Order: sequence, then structure tokens, then C-alpha cells
Amino acid sequence: MSTDPQQEWRRWHEQREAAVASSYGPLSLTGTHWLADFPEGRVPAIPGEWREDGDEVVLTAAAGDGLTVDGKPFAGTVRLTADHGPVHESRVEAAGRRLVVLRREGLWAVRDFDPGSEARRAFRGIEATPYDGRWVVAGVFRPYGETRSVRVENADGRERGLGLSGELSFELHGGEHVLQVAVEDDGTLWAVFADATGGRDSYRFRFLRTGVPAADGSVTVDFNRALLPPCAFADHFICPFPPPGNTLDTAVPAGERRLNPA
Repeated sequence: MSTDPQQEWRRWHEQREAAVASSYGPLSLTGTHWLADFPEGRVPAIPGEWREDGDEVVLTAAAGDGLTVDGKPFAGTVRLTADHGPVHESRVEAAGRRLVVLRREGLWAVRDFDPGSEARRAFRGIEATPYDGRWVVAGVFRPYGETRSVRVENADGRERGLGLSGELSFELHGGEHVLQVAVEDDGTLWAVFADATGGRDSYRFRFLRTGVPAADGSVTVDFNRALLPPCAFADHFICPFPPPGNTLDTAVPAGERRLNPA
């Protein structure tokens, strides 16, 4: 493996574009359908009948609906829980489209991932700033005593809870900055942030991920790998907006900034 950070970044960027453009990447999402909006169970453009039933979704379909469940042609009734694995491993498929069961704050939805989506056909890459070592800074993570939840607006216009585990502090442009972050299952940190370039030279907000902090909380913060959120690729994602305090008062023209124009 190369130890050249510029070469490693280029490889990361290429892999990221490939993942985004893959058959069931974020560009393929063509709809997020909340079942509460369809109490009769019929979701437009989605085969079968989908109904909420407590902690499960009940799917009823006829052979003519053309659905498969667990890789086998399906007719009848099946009870489903939320899909947590990769999209291509979702239980329900319809002629190559993956129908992913989603649950958020007790509400159920079905997501439609279509490899033939218009967004996927139109994709011309991600505009990103080439690697610059000045955007790699030392950070310190300070966990809260317990995880906090704050209500933030999401990309679909609804407000939902966002879990936050602590604060990540770092110096940038000669000033001290702090982001509220979540701790992922693998111990890495994740933040939703905006900066002075948002909505002008970059997408309105982005995601930032770090490695696992050391025992003393020290961790490297690399803005070269700032990520576009899924909703930058498809309007049907429900990405959280930055929580209060996570809008930096300085410009961060690093990492992924927006989609390349068609």
C-alpha cells in the first residue's frame, strides 16, 4: 500500500465515485414512501400491499406482482422487519429494483432503489478539492456523560432526533472550533457540519468521519475526506441537517463539494 497521502486520497476518491455510481448506490434511490401516508396499503409504483403492524410490516402480493422475497418468487403474505444490511441484500426485489424496509422513530417506509434511475444515468462524478495536507489537523474528542438527542430538521422537511455522544475540538485557520459528534458502532466519530462555503462553493452541508480516538481522546481530523450526504445524490434521502453549533464560521473548501455538472 502507498504511504503517499495524495495517492491514497485519489484512490479513496475513485472508490467513492464507484460506490456512489454502483447499481444500488445512493443515485439509484427513486423514492422513500412512508406507509402512514398510504393507510390502504397501496403505494404508487410499488407492487404489492404494504401495511404497518406494530413492530413489523406485512407485505401481501399476488404472483402477478412480480416480487421475490429472499431470492424466490413470492405470492402470499410475509412479515418483514427493517433491512439493516447493504441494499443489494434487502429481502424484497421487483424486477431488479430493491425494495428496502425502513423504520424511523416508529414510522415505517419502503425505499425503492432502481439501477435504471435517471440520476444514475446522468452522474458525471463528484467535484472534490485535491488533497492538501493543510486540511489534516489534530483533534480532541471529549465524550458526554451520556448520549444526548437533539431535534434537527431533516432533508425531507421533518424534524427528527439526532444522537450526539460528545464534542470534537480542533484548530483551523488559527481559531479553535468544536463540532458535536456521534460515536459509530466501530468507535469512529461522525459529524454533520456546514461551513462558510455551504450553498455557494459546496453543498449546503456535509458529513465528516474520523478514526477511533486514542485513550486520551486525541484523533486526526481530515477534511480532505469530507463527504457529501446521501441527499446530495437523491432527494429521497432524509439526511439530518447540522445540529446547533455545527456550522463553522470559516471556509472549508476541502473534500467533496458537490456533484459535477452534467
